[in-house]
Amino acid sequence: MKEHRKYVRYQVKQPGRLKLEQASRECPCQVKDISYKGAKIALNAKLPENTALRINLRLSEDCSIDAEVWIAWHKVFNGVNHYGIYFDKIRDMDKNKIHSFLNKYCYNEMRGKWWPEETGFAKGGNDMNDHRIFERFPVNIAARYLNPDTGKEGLAKIQDVSAKGLGLTSSEELRLHAALEIWLEMKNKKESLYTRGKVVWKKSEGINNYRLGVELERADLMGISRVFRS
Repeated sequence: MKEHRKYVRYQVKQPGRLKLEQASRECPCQVKDISYKGAKIALNAKLPENTALRINLRLSEDCSIDAEVWIAWHKVFNGVNHYGIYFDKIRDMDKNKIHSFLNKYCYNEMRGKWWPEETGFAKGGNDMNDHRIFERFPVNIAARYLNPDTGKEGLAKIQDVSAKGLGLTSSEELRLHAALEIWLEMKNKKESLYTRGKVVWKKSEGINNYRLGVELERADLMGISRVFRS
């Protein structure tokens, strides 16, 4: 399945253990790959879908993280469940644990991502496959958008922002790759922040309730800083 978000994922293929918040015990799994915002895991047990899950994921004997996750996708290969999980809520301390784990098990691959001149790229050049990680921050901002299919405005609530993307909810289902014009309403100010982007993923969360991921046309660091000052 094609990834919706452009985060660097590191292949680890390490045995691990997964425990749901409400479960009484851990179940064995294999961590196929992991990033600071998600992971691919394989296990015999079947996980609940279409709901937020609180999990504890033991990456190694000395590394265990807690997170609230969503199941992004699910496939079965040779009778084994494979899941793509998205870390919806994860603490900075657990991100640091992931970093330490990757530094221990994926040191060479990490150096290849962050210091490309040491792996065959010329200094000052660009790796065309390099995906920069833009941290997402939770917000609660009203927004208006122009639906290109109907030419009408719709209302949305922005739930998280980064310099390159928005996570929002809307009562209107929008098609994938729809090009949107968006106006974020700045709190305590009589102005809006205008930006453009396209829908890169969507998820139904009930009747007339859709969760959408929007990738912005360009990184807007100055504009996003206005969001946090509003």
